[in-house]
Amino acid sequence: MAASSSSGSGPGPSGAGNPGGTSGLTASITGTMNKKKKPFLGMPAPLGYVPGLGRGATGFTTRSDIGPARDANDPVDDRHAPPGKRTVGDQMKKNQDDDDEDLNDTNYDEFNGYAGSLFSSGPYEKDDEEADAIYAALDKRMDERRKERRELREKEEIEKYRMERPKIQQQFSDLKRKLAEVTEEEWLSIPEVGDARNKRQRNPRHEKLTPVPDSFFAKHLQTGENHTSVDPRQTQYGGLNTPFPGGLNTPYPGGMTPGLMTPGSGDLDMRKIGQARNTLMDMRLSQVSDSVSGQTVVDPKGYLTDLNSMIPTHGGDINDIKKARLLLKSVRETNPHHPPAWIASARLEEVTGKLQVARNLIMKGTEMCPKSEDVWLEAARLQPGDTAKAVVAQAICHLPQSVRIYIRAAELETDLRAKKRVLRKALEHVPNSVRLWKAAVELEEPEDARIMLSRAVECCPTSVELWLALARLETYENARKVLNKARENIPTDRHIWITAAKLEEANGNTQMVEKIIDRAITSLRANGVEINREQWIQDAEECDKAGSVVTCQAVVRAVIGIGIEEEDRKHTWMEDADSCVSHGALECARAIYAHALQVFPSKKSVWLRAAYFEKNHGTRESLETLLQRAVAHCPKAEVLWLMGAKSKWLAGDVPAARSILALAFQANPNSEEIWLAAVKLESENNEYERARRLLAKARSSAATARVFMKSVRLEWVLGNIEAALELCEEALGHYEDFPKLWMMKGQIEEQQEQTEKAREAYNLGLKKCPHSVSLWLLLSRLEENVGQLTRARAILEKSRLKNPRVPELWLESVRLEYRAGLKNIANTLMAKALQECPNSGILWAEAIFLEARPQRKTKSVDALKKCEHDPHVLLAVAKLFWSERKISKARDWFHRTVKIDSDLGDAWATFYKFELQHGTEEQQEEIRKRCENAEPRHGELWCAVSKDIKNWQNKLGEILTFVASKIKNTF
Repeated sequence: MAASSSSGSGPGPSGAGNPGGTSGLTASITGTMNKKKKPFLGMPAPLGYVPGLGRGATGFTTRSDIGPARDANDPVDDRHAPPGKRTVGDQMKKNQDDDDEDLNDTNYDEFNGYAGSLFSSGPYEKDDEEADAIYAALDKRMDERRKERRELREKEEIEKYRMERPKIQQQFSDLKRKLAEVTEEEWLSIPEVGDARNKRQRNPRHEKLTPVPDSFFAKHLQTGENHTSVDPRQTQYGGLNTPFPGGLNTPYPGGMTPGLMTPGSGDLDMRKIGQARNTLMDMRLSQVSDSVSGQTVVDPKGYLTDLNSMIPTHGGDINDIKKARLLLKSVRETNPHHPPAWIASARLEEVTGKLQVARNLIMKGTEMCPKSEDVWLEAARLQPGDTAKAVVAQAICHLPQSVRIYIRAAELETDLRAKKRVLRKALEHVPNSVRLWKAAVELEEPEDARIMLSRAVECCPTSVELWLALARLETYENARKVLNKARENIPTDRHIWITAAKLEEANGNTQMVEKIIDRAITSLRANGVEINREQWIQDAEECDKAGSVVTCQAVVRAVIGIGIEEEDRKHTWMEDADSCVSHGALECARAIYAHALQVFPSKKSVWLRAAYFEKNHGTRESLETLLQRAVAHCPKAEVLWLMGAKSKWLAGDVPAARSILALAFQANPNSEEIWLAAVKLESENNEYERARRLLAKARSSAATARVFMKSVRLEWVLGNIEAALELCEEALGHYEDFPKLWMMKGQIEEQQEQTEKAREAYNLGLKKCPHSVSLWLLLSRLEENVGQLTRARAILEKSRLKNPRVPELWLESVRLEYRAGLKNIANTLMAKALQECPNSGILWAEAIFLEARPQRKTKSVDALKKCEHDPHVLLAVAKLFWSERKISKARDWFHRTVKIDSDLGDAWATFYKFELQHGTEEQQEEIRKRCENAEPRHGELWCAVSKDIKNWQNKLGEILTFVASKIKNTF
């Protein structure tokens, strides 16, 4: 087969000249036997080589080789081809023309010869290519010789041409420069360019579609013929003017009903078509109105609701406006006495900018709906000033009892006297309208207002607001009479009773306040009013904010126990007190605490809450008075004794503090807290011998680990190192599992530069207390300080094995590598640490600043996702904003940090440092005071400073300043 011949392997060089293929066959057999690779395999074929040609094989061509067949009339692929080249036939004809040589005499030149190549139809061989290359090189060389002269000549010719025929741009260049002098008003006054198109292009006519007449269908149903044109005879008698546009091609169901074509005859039943037309017309009419009653069956509210989506607010599609206009027109015509239809129609025209049409429509609406208040108000809104007044006057004639129209009439008046006149006229017609009375009273002077209110409460005796307003304007005696009348008219309103109590308090009659509130509760219950505890407490808060403290306390005492189970009282009252504090009603909270302490006099937690409230929001005197009562009821509560002693001490009354602690000793003998408080009091006031004697007594009577620790610390800070070490040894004999004693011993030895003894103390301590993180950290830092980096690293790895998932140990490991300059190892360790402790705030805070500056924000987002409420993360984010100079954001995040954890000293110190750089003196002082009130005790840098023996006598403010000075802006 030819296919196999053309695709098979060639016979090779030996077979090309041997048609019989004898030597090729011999070579093939020999090659197969020897299994040697043919030398020509994998090599390119010789030029002009055709496989199988020596065997007589011929190739064949398929459609895929020459492309798809195309008709001569098919369009070409190029959509923008010029005329004469838009079909395949045109292109083929052009190619044939190009191929034919034009040897006409007109195409001959004496010097250049023929314009085309005489040998273009011949083969283009390699020597032709070489000749063309030589001629091209010669032309290029000759062209370069004359290049400069030619370019100069061309330039001169172009300049000459441009001078004779300048560009439009050049002609107007001077005018363009003058545009810089045109003012903005002149520029805006330039008219717009009109539409330059002709009338036919501007107003294109729509394509006319002529419906086919019924006779056309009737004729061809009978004949069964197909025609594509209309018979001219059919147009003689107006057959095209059918009254039913669209013929049978109707979108309504039923237009092509069975039975239109009579079976068997092919005739078109015109009677059935008439019936279908009547059915369609009925369907259209039924959508608008009911033929029996004439009432609308279309929901007008639905129309108006749909209108909201139809009305364009900024020049929308004109078709939507037309559709909405037709829709509303049908609603108005169907039910002309429906006011919302007129209002919506007017608003549609207003939105589309046809204000006069809107006014005409709404005025017609007032004629159709004269009793509609909304239509008149809309008409007054759409009309200009004087016309609006006339509209309102007309509305009052139709609706003399409408309060809203009277209010609108008063609003339209610009003169105060005219407003008063309108409102007084309104009150003659509608004397029982509270709204009108309030509007009229607001315009009057106090004396006239009092006279009007006295008349108003006669006309509206059930309005609490009018009674209370009158009581506020009257004198004390008259106000009491007014409130008594108000209670008679409105016996179910609590505000009148509370106002009466506030009136008595304002006039110094405080003993009546409690009676009035109690009578109020009794009277309201007798009249069937449910006492809502939350509402009464809100009223008490309002009284507190208004300055009526006695009324506030009386209301709280009267209602605080209503509707609460006995077992829930304490919990509910504490929540109420916290709620009042958050709302700023401190007297309410104080009254709640006072009542709770009367009910629960022996509850230590209630006394503590009340004491903390007085400490934060009260005075020192109120706190001390409360604490005296507290220790009388709860003498065993050590914390109350200590708070009282501390308050006296902070006030500078040391003897009083001592006497309180002496009483505390009597009530709580051998109490560790009271012993240590007494020691602190004496040591802070430089009474060191007294403190020593007290500690000695404490060690003999209450020898706890903390007592021993305070004894060692006192000797240490006073410089008695030997005594401190002896006491430490004695204490370790009793409490060898107390890690702070081992830490103090190691630190004392380290201070004395006894590195071996310090290392020994830390190691012994770790044997007894392997889970003390601080001991591990101290030992690691000791080794790092002496240059043993490898040993410090090993200690931290050992600590992590014994104490897994402790973020402080991981943090120290990361910082150790970072301080050593090994940042890559530090980053690796941090990644491991975050895998083991994914919710550790201190690790995330450190990880943020380990990153390069561009990646810190992304890291902070990850940290906030993991630890949203961790103070260390919030502090790190605040420092990040600070580093980016976003001062207000940084301040907000600092406030958030100290609010979420006020015990974190590092946050206070960083915040104070921030305010020192970017805040005012008032802001700095505020942070200092808030820090002193919070008394922070924790924080890495804070503890390092506050627990240093050099700073043992420093006050909190001094520690804050010192810590802030040590913070560096390394971020």
